This record gives sequence, structure tokens and C-alpha cells, in this order.
Amino acid sequence: MSDTTTLKVNTMADLMAKGEKPEILFWVGCAGSFDDRAKKITRSLVKILNSIDVNFAILGTEESCTGDPAKRAGNEFLFQMQAMTNIQVLNGYEVKKIVTTCPHCFNTLKNEYPSLGGEYDVMHHSQFLQQLLQEGRLKIEGGSFQGKKISFHDPCYLGRGNGEYEAPRKLIEELDADLVELKRCKTKGLCCGAGGAQMFKEAEKGTKEINIERMDDVEEAKPDIVAVGCPFCMTMMTDGVKNKEKEDSIKVYDLAELIAEGNSL
Repeated sequence: MSDTTTLKVNTMADLMAKGEKPEILFWVGCAGSFDDRAKKITRSLVKILNSIDVNFAILGTEESCTGDPAKRAGNEFLFQMQAMTNIQVLNGYEVKKIVTTCPHCFNTLKNEYPSLGGEYDVMHHSQFLQQLLQEGRLKIEGGSFQGKKISFHDPCYLGRGNGEYEAPRKLIEELDADLVELKRCKTKGLCCGAGGAQMFKEAEKGTKEINIERMDDVEEAKPDIVAVGCPFCMTMMTDGVKNKEKEDSIKVYDLAELIAEGNSL
């Protein structure tokens, strides 16, 4: 995908100045803002939303970390400080609906902000894209992915944490691809190893990295593509593929990237 594509992205401040309100707030998240690989996921979702004229906005520099890593690492005080700052901004803009590409942001905004005064309708991008599909606003083309064997790695905070297993799989099926389930999937899914703030610390002593263990499942299923719905899973699965020296035979894509590329956006 070319990075020269002009993307139309408004900030909440821009729209507020015009007296307008977006349909959704796109919560970009730390990874989607700063991690080079995750930025491609952000761009893909924006391309999809632009292509079907979904009115959305971002907070831009007013967005701060949700506090998920701090909370998982045990720093409740820092989490509440970060959460209260975000809630003040979100409530100031009277935000009602939030869509995010990160299950960690999704889980925190959806389940942990309400008790601090942040009540929003929060959706993972797989859920929102599935909703657009059901409403007839989004059409999905398979493109080069037609007939490919695709396995979906369930993100912990989307699957077991919030019970969403079907939306990502319905999107993959719309690509006219062959969905090949990993041995450990859905309610028995295996963590990629990044959750619980493990992404930000050195591995503890053991005999095997968990993302390598997960790659064993992938190798057994023999997919052409591993689809993910989380920037942390993207990092861990990509590292696993490199470790096994399978970069040529197994590609890792986010769901938004599959749809954007399939639709030639």
C-alpha cells in the first residue's frame, strides 16, 4: 500500500469548531500512533472509512494512553490519573461512540472507564466493520486473498476477555478465503505473550517464548496468512514468523489491512 495516499482525518477540535459531531471517535492508541508496523493498521482503517464516507474524528494530540499497561503492571494510581485525563477530554467533546483497533484500549475504555465516569459505546474495529457490512455500507472484495488459507489468532482482550469471536471470522469469510482454525482458538485461544504489560518487560526464565509456542500452532495449521486484530499480537506473531524463518511462506495481516488491500484501497 502506498504511503502517498491522501487520507482525510479530522480532529474532534476541528469538528467542534465547525459545530459538527462525527459518527464515531477513532481511538488510535499508542501503538497505532507510534509503532511503525501498527501505523499501517491505522492507515488501512482510515482508508476504509474514507472510501465509504464514514464521518469520524480522532483526538490527535489530546489523546493519551488509556492506562492499560500501567494497570496491568499494578500501578492503579497512574492508571486512574491517565483515565481521568482522557475521560475529561472525551466528556468535554460529548463523545458517545468509540472505535479502536487495539483490544487493550477497547477493553479498558469499555469495561474500566465507566466506574470513573466515562460511559461510551465502545467497539473493536472488527465489530464496527462487521456492522457496516451488515448495514450494506461496506462491501468486501477478496482481491488477491481469494482462496488463500487464513488463520485468525484471537486477541485475549477481544475473545476470552469480551466474548467476541465471530466478527473477525465473518470479515475473513467475506474475502472468499478459506478460514483455517488454529488448534487453540476461540475460548481455548492461546495468548501471543504480550498481554498483562508483558510487552514492556524482559521475558522471565523458561524454556520457550510463548509466541514461539503459538507459532507451533500456526505451523500445524499451515495457513498462507495469519490474521490478527491487535497491534501487540501483530508484533508477537511477526517475531514468531521471523524466528521460524517463515517470512516468505506465512504473512501476518491485521483485519483492516486485509479488507483495505482486498478492496484495492
